[in-house]
Amino acid sequence: MKIYIFADMEGISGIANSTFVTADGSQYATGRKYLTRDVNICAQACFDAGADEVVVRDGHGGGVSILWSELIPKVKLIQGGTPGQRFFDIEGSDGIILLGYHAMAGTQRALLEHTYSSKSIQNIWMNGIRAGEFAIDTAIAGEYGVPVIMTSGCDKLCAEARKFLPQVVTCQVKRSITCQSAMLLAPAEAEALLRKQTMKAVEKLKNGEMKPYVNPETVTIRTEYIERCEPALCLVADRTVERSGTSVEKVFFGL
Repeated sequence: MKIYIFADMEGISGIANSTFVTADGSQYATGRKYLTRDVNICAQACFDAGADEVVVRDGHGGGVSILWSELIPKVKLIQGGTPGQRFFDIEGSDGIILLGYHAMAGTQRALLEHTYSSKSIQNIWMNGIRAGEFAIDTAIAGEYGVPVIMTSGCDKLCAEARKFLPQVVTCQVKRSITCQSAMLLAPAEAEALLRKQTMKAVEKLKNGEMKPYVNPETVTIRTEYIERCEPALCLVADRTVERSGTSVEKVFFGL
């Protein structure tokens, strides 16, 4: 059994504001340690639940945030860019875990809320419904026939995930207070919860309870940017671009 873990950083245990997640932030070195710790806990729980292979995709800060030297044995790590493919080497995976995710842009009082880029993107809609990274990534994984089995993050992210994908196991490691503050679980409690929920998700997968997200035949993604766009094909408004196609991943990457 192969489990794929895509690890973002904002929803990781112990992360409480932007100083932990930006390369020039005062707490970035600590944030990387917290990220690597959660990856190790999650990966070990996957192995303990019966996984033969765990592939981890470093999905934050250009894909170079996880501390490779501190990973547990047997984990395969993908770092750096993978142009045109969100989940490199997802093929053959039985399930995917979206670890350390955050709520979509505009979610009120959600810790570090944004959708892919807080600097350039205001909102994204998928087939007319406002969508965050959890929904779009779930749809991309579905194109490969891989179900999202678990996600971790704050209370707002967990609620967003359950609304879009009721079957998903959620792991709430903190509660949002504002965009730049959160109430955190104690480290031991967060570790125990992450391990418990990961093993629960893998067991549900083994029992046939997790199914891939089924996408419609045609997908339309509309992106509202913060700044005005250059004139281009499918330009809807000065700050909004809309593309359609048969693949969420290809439409998302503009391929």
